[in-house]
Amino acid sequence: MTQPTAFVHPYIPNSAPDTKAEMLAAVGAESVDEFYADVPAELRLNRPLDLPEPLVAEQDLARHVRGLLAKNRSTQERLSFLGAGVYNHYVPAVVDEVIGRSEFLTAYAGEPYEDHGRFQALFQYQSLMGELLAMDVVNVPTYDGYQATATGMTMSGRVTGRSRVLVASDVLPAKLSKVRDFTRAHLGLELVPTVDGVADVAAVAALLDDTVAAVWVETPSATGAVETRLRELADAAHAAGALLVVGTDPIGYGVLAPPALHGADIVTGDIQSLGLHQWYGGAHGGFIAVHDDPRIVMEMPSRLFGLATTDVPGEYGFGDVAYDRTSFALREEGKEWVGTAAALWGIAAGVYLALMGPQGMRELGEVLLARTRYAQVRLAALPGVALGDDALHLREFTIDLSGTGIAAADLVGALRDEGIEPGVPLDRHTLLVCVTEQTTQADIDRLVDAIARVVATPEERNQ
Repeated sequence: MTQPTAFVHPYIPNSAPDTKAEMLAAVGAESVDEFYADVPAELRLNRPLDLPEPLVAEQDLARHVRGLLAKNRSTQERLSFLGAGVYNHYVPAVVDEVIGRSEFLTAYAGEPYEDHGRFQALFQYQSLMGELLAMDVVNVPTYDGYQATATGMTMSGRVTGRSRVLVASDVLPAKLSKVRDFTRAHLGLELVPTVDGVADVAAVAALLDDTVAAVWVETPSATGAVETRLRELADAAHAAGALLVVGTDPIGYGVLAPPALHGADIVTGDIQSLGLHQWYGGAHGGFIAVHDDPRIVMEMPSRLFGLATTDVPGEYGFGDVAYDRTSFALREEGKEWVGTAAALWGIAAGVYLALMGPQGMRELGEVLLARTRYAQVRLAALPGVALGDDALHLREFTIDLSGTGIAAADLVGALRDEGIEPGVPLDRHTLLVCVTEQTTQADIDRLVDAIARVVATPEERNQ
């Protein structure tokens, strides 16, 4: 669509020609093109966007958008076994109630700088996360878990002065790509093949030398495998002068021993599982947790809130800790730029953890382990279906469909017709299946029965 020069778009502010001319004059530019002078010509579109005519009446636009949204289907409408980074955990009503209150809800960051009530709420979130992870220091949430893990890698490089990271477990492709992009100017990531779903400790140890900054382990891994040899990996890394950086989901640490107790130096991940909705892609917030070691703490670029004394004897408040190490204070001299944080999601996760408590998190972890195993056993009993590995799994696992002759994508298509999302195809015959506390035994049985009908032979179907 090519619009005339005088076209005023009904949705785009300041699109009137006279207004644009005033703005250009104010900044001393002849045309908008001057703002893009640094963008190579071959990367420019050099034509108007191919957009439909704008709907001028607001009610027409609202109807159009409602029609687009109506094409979506949520996990409340369909039986879902989808995971791979966004999980269908239950969000207690009190979480939404608290973060929807005016003293917390804001369009910017969730933390106006003068509002110490938010500082206290985030300090409490950090404290609860520290208890769950057996760590001393936890940051105000970053954008997401991908960024948090990437920052954990760059911190390891700054602490050790080294330039290589050994990736010792299976990582979600999107996460690996994000971390590689974030760190590639300073670090090289080297993938070490796994054995039966978990790290090959001997292979990692053989690659360690004085150029390795960190060993990176994901637990649960991209396929839900729980790493059981973290202590050996930590000992090997430390003997070579490297750090152990663990990417994880905190949902299981009411029942599993946290990585810090197995020698992890930096623990990172996403808090989406802790009271944040899926929302067609999820609310996300990243955490970085470390021991009370100034050498590492001072490499954290994100904000930390802690207790602070006031001018009144015996009184305390809440404020920034070591603010002078952040890019907010150092600006272009900062070690790493940190902008708008996902602080509101930190308050949500804090409410969730306070509501659940240690006993609630323990019971949740037990349910996740039990239902994961039940689903594995039931699915592996189907003819031609096998588990992807023999590792301990939490929430997610893979099944191998090669013995059925059915491709994973075809199985997904068939079960969608029944209102079931059976999982995420990883390759032609591998399906990633996810269960949560919202997945009942009856839900798992329904999935098993549906897959059994798809993979059955004609003779079996006629019986």
